[in-house]
Amino acid sequence: MKKPFVPQDFQVPEALETNLFRLRTLTVHDVVKDYDAVMTSVDHLQGVFGSHRDWPQGLTFEQDLIDLGWHQKEFQRRSSFTYTVMSLDGSRCLGCVYIYPPTRGDFEADVYLWVRQSEVGKGLDGVLFNTVKKWIEGKWPFAKVAYPGREISWSDWMKMDL
Repeated sequence: MKKPFVPQDFQVPEALETNLFRLRTLTVHDVVKDYDAVMTSVDHLQGVFGSHRDWPQGLTFEQDLIDLGWHQKEFQRRSSFTYTVMSLDGSRCLGCVYIYPPTRGDFEADVYLWVRQSEVGKGLDGVLFNTVKKWIEGKWPFAKVAYPGREISWSDWMKMDL
């Protein structure tokens, strides 16, 4: 039997709020704001999941809705956890955070994140990364977490054992 991604008794955080943004569970109800964030940042987001991936090139609204539904279902099943990064007033999606089961090396989780292009120059990418890293270290049951493309170069990541 496959080991669960998180222990059965682990209380999965539903949200995290800072003075700049709020992380909360991503759902299909976020599709309009999520799609806007993605489509205004297509070039910036190329390679966020690896140099070999072309997401979000060609993403349609319908495909984004399907993706969000998939993320929502995986969260419910506790097989992966995707959070939307929202402005404090909830009016704009500023990015996303993905906590996935490990795919390479001896890690316990893989974490990816992005912010919309308009927020990069304001320093939100670095703030989000540091906030998420501390949150995972303090609130999640993982001792060794991979941040591909951030703390591990994509070339080194692709060389690791599956």
